[in-house]
Amino acid sequence: MLTGIQHLHGTLRWVVLGLMIFSIVKAFVGMSSSRSFGVGDQKRGMFTMISLHLQLVLGFVLYFGKGWSSMLGNAEAMGNTVMRFFSLEHMVTMLIAVVLGTLGHSLSKRATDDRTKFRRQAIWFTVSLIMILASIPWPFRPGFEAYGWW
Repeated sequence: MLTGIQHLHGTLRWVVLGLMIFSIVKAFVGMSSSRSFGVGDQKRGMFTMISLHLQLVLGFVLYFGKGWSSMLGNAEAMGNTVMRFFSLEHMVTMLIAVVLGTLGHSLSKRATDDRTKFRRQAIWFTVSLIMILASIPWPFRPGFEAYGWW
């Protein structure tokens, strides 16, 4: 069961990355063209946020199901690059990235003018995307060759 969830988590990351990039590009284009923030823009932000949250839930299932949470505070595990990454760094960074992505959607909904809505989406989604890209276990990271492409 956990293997299937891990594959889903690894596959869904591409959906999240695609939606994030698409939302960021559309937000910057909307901000620079001074067009109105329409229903499609709001739905795109919502689907981006939903994909982030779904990815987070799958990540929590893996985090507790695979026992990464039990390694916190273990000096030997914290000395190992891969164990420290999955038990601490990945989870904390991704949790912050999801919160920032949620802020991007929520703050853009509450803004009064269209330019501010686009700007808030662009800023918060971009910061969230940078954190996500920095915390993905890419195969070119030392020690992560087996984790990057599932």
